[in-house]
Amino acid sequence: MNAPDRYEAILLAPGENKIDVEVDTRMPSAAIFTFHKEDHTLANMIRTRLLRTPHVTFAAYRVPHPLTPNFQLRCQTDGEITPRQAVINACQALIKDLGILSREFTKEYELRKMANAANQQQNIGE
Repeated sequence: MNAPDRYEAILLAPGENKIDVEVDTRMPSAAIFTFHKEDHTLANMIRTRLLRTPHVTFAAYRVPHPLTPNFQLRCQTDGEITPRQAVINACQALIKDLGILSREFTKEYELRKMANAANQQQNIGE
């Protein structure tokens, strides 16, 4: 098959960077970030978070080829902050949001387990 080995989709090669940054000289305050060993899941979350950021005027991503686990994220700001800082802020906000989601999910899961256990005890007593 033409598909690469599965481990190549997640492990960085020696000397390979996770993210490469290239300043886009065609537009002011713009940069292209190439994320290696990542896919649409992370790309769409970062893009969506960037678009909710006040100083970001443009954010989009593309996957150059479906068999390679890389994506390119283009970010342009209004000049108040750099594209690099916008991406860092978006990633920090995503980490915070995912932490909240994890805590809420765990809380709901534990409550559901307790409710099921109480229902089972009630059914046994009947």
